[in-house]
Amino acid sequence: MEMDRVAATQSALTRLVAGFDSAWEDADEPPDLAAHLPAEGGLRRSALIELIKVDLQHRWREARNAKRLAEYRAQFPELDVAPLPPDLIYEEITARSRGGDLDLDLTEYEHNFSTQMAQLADQLDTGRLTAENFRTTLLADSTASNALDTIAPGATVGDFDLLIQLGQGAFARVFLARQRSMQRLVAVKISRDRGSEPQTLAQLDHEHIVRVFDQRQIEEQHLKLMYMQYVPGGTLLGALRLVRTTPVEKRTGQLLLDAVDAAVTSGGVLTPQPSATRTDLASLSWPETVAWLGSRLATALDYANRSGVLHRDIKPANVLLTVDGQPKLADFNISFSTHIPGASPVAYFGGSLAYMSPEQLEACHPGIPTTAADLDTRSDLYALAVVLWELLTGRLPFADQLGIGESDTSLTRMIELRRQPIDARLEASLPPDCPQILRHALLTCLSPDRDDRYASGAELAQHLELTLDRTARDLVDPPSHSLRGRLRMRPMPVVTLSSALGQLLGGLYLSAHNTKLLHLELGLDGQAELTRLGLLAAAVGYPVGIALLLYWCRLVFLVPFGLRRGKHYDEQTLAKARADTLACSDRIAAVAFTGWALALVAFLIKLHDIADLSAGLLFNLIASHLVAAAVAVVYTYFPVTFFVLRWYYPGLVAAGHSSPAESVQLHRLARRSRIYLGIAASVPLFGVAAGVAFLDPAQQQTVIASIVALCVCGLFAFVGALRVFYSLDSDLHALDRIVNPHGRP
Repeated sequence: MEMDRVAATQSALTRLVAGFDSAWEDADEPPDLAAHLPAEGGLRRSALIELIKVDLQHRWREARNAKRLAEYRAQFPELDVAPLPPDLIYEEITARSRGGDLDLDLTEYEHNFSTQMAQLADQLDTGRLTAENFRTTLLADSTASNALDTIAPGATVGDFDLLIQLGQGAFARVFLARQRSMQRLVAVKISRDRGSEPQTLAQLDHEHIVRVFDQRQIEEQHLKLMYMQYVPGGTLLGALRLVRTTPVEKRTGQLLLDAVDAAVTSGGVLTPQPSATRTDLASLSWPETVAWLGSRLATALDYANRSGVLHRDIKPANVLLTVDGQPKLADFNISFSTHIPGASPVAYFGGSLAYMSPEQLEACHPGIPTTAADLDTRSDLYALAVVLWELLTGRLPFADQLGIGESDTSLTRMIELRRQPIDARLEASLPPDCPQILRHALLTCLSPDRDDRYASGAELAQHLELTLDRTARDLVDPPSHSLRGRLRMRPMPVVTLSSALGQLLGGLYLSAHNTKLLHLELGLDGQAELTRLGLLAAAVGYPVGIALLLYWCRLVFLVPFGLRRGKHYDEQTLAKARADTLACSDRIAAVAFTGWALALVAFLIKLHDIADLSAGLLFNLIASHLVAAAVAVVYTYFPVTFFVLRWYYPGLVAAGHSSPAESVQLHRLARRSRIYLGIAASVPLFGVAAGVAFLDPAQQQTVIASIVALCVCGLFAFVGALRVFYSLDSDLHALDRIVNPHGRP
């Protein structure tokens, strides 16, 4: 496996450096550096850089053995195949400063190594150029390495009885220990005395970040001891191993619990107990479990970022698990990249390189002028997405070559792969039951351009939480093969057909009721004039109404059209489009009712000119017209609102940063829907009363068929409207959870 290979590379380099350091300690004369170099080409230059650091430190302790980088470059031409890394320049400055070189002048370095010195500018203070201002970047410290090798379970270090070894790396060991003074179990990490992990973690107090209690120095052995909260459920690396041996169809939330239980049981200290969290986890699908883990880790990264801390080494081994499966970030020990003192590309071996963003890999590459200042929380979110992808699929989302990270060439290849979109074949490896919103969240985080990623961990956490809300996630990100998925950002055809439905139903009732009545009172000529008036009203009114609606609801159509074609809109435009979309059905209803009202006025004026009707008949015609208008408005409102709320508004929410203030608009829409439902319920009752009122028995017999049809059809239509209303109510609650995730349920 890739991580095993790079771990072996790291160990090999550590042995080489430690062996060379020991050769210096045991010899009276400087040992031959070339004799300690490996023959393997991919490893040779990295090893050469680290051995030169050791050689510089030893030689400058005695002025007679002092040596400069120019001499190494002359002896080893392979040093010049790429620019010298800044940390090597820094190491020579450190060695000369500690050796008391009176000729040390940084202007020489600024002239010869201007790019590297610019990258080191924040680390060097020319006004206080003393040995205390410099920290070594050496890969191995023989004293610390030898001391680490002697520490084992059963030993007592200060206040701590070491019980079980929980893990180890090239530079650290982690033990379960009993703290005597406090009579509690803690995790103890003993490592080389470098970095600022304890100080960093001490600033952070978050439920998904491992809590650090304190640290102790073990000065004579060049070690430090950090003791922290004991998290007994193992790491995500253990869960990942179980994922790789479990068929896709058998992966569920129980898999995470099985990995936790195996780790807890192996510790022999605790026994897993039932809990609400464990019950909920067991009921989740595997993609939902991954989203559950990711949302919690994203909130932890957001909290750390707001505290001014970047993790820079997100990987499965650095995520601990509680007995309930809750994740906790650990290991903030990376001081980042070759461009600042205390790090080198080798320091990122052991699997970490595979999880890094392209910009962080560039900062690790000695030949690319990217610095730590170029990184922000989006780099950590990228790494988190790689971890989540690996948990989902059992593999990384990149086709990295063998021997990953063992040379500048392979590092360059990794950067090239990550500067491209995720390969379609690798994307197809996501499990079939992976929700679209989770797929999109991961692909957004893994975008080569960090400007296209989520801006904060909170934003990513919100999208991952939607994965767990099955109603909400189906709204925001419907399956791509579904009809709603295909038409979700194409409002014109559906809204147009939905608008026409209500008008058609209203027109059918009006025609059935009024035509028969007027046939008794008007001759053929009178009916022909009314027909021409109706056609004229339709020919003028409908185009005017459509034009008005197209302008009034223009953003409802234009913004989805632009989004489908990859256009980006500012937040103000997206917010206006969302508001207009929620108001769209009301606007259509308002225009429709206005059109019916104007048509009624024109109808009455024409009737006054061509006939002298009784007051009773006139009132009946007006009432039936209003009933038809109510039918047209209500049965336009419900289908339009249904489709707008399900097919278009969620897409606009996904396209921009919705705010909790939009929750108010959703609540208003819910109240308006109740009013329209009340109108729908009233239409059959009012229609019967208005349909026969003011008519004599003969006239009543004429319209009885239309009244019966109104009652029967109105009843079925109301049942349909009621079902739509309940669906709308569910959708509104789900959308409210999306736009206002922290609001009251």
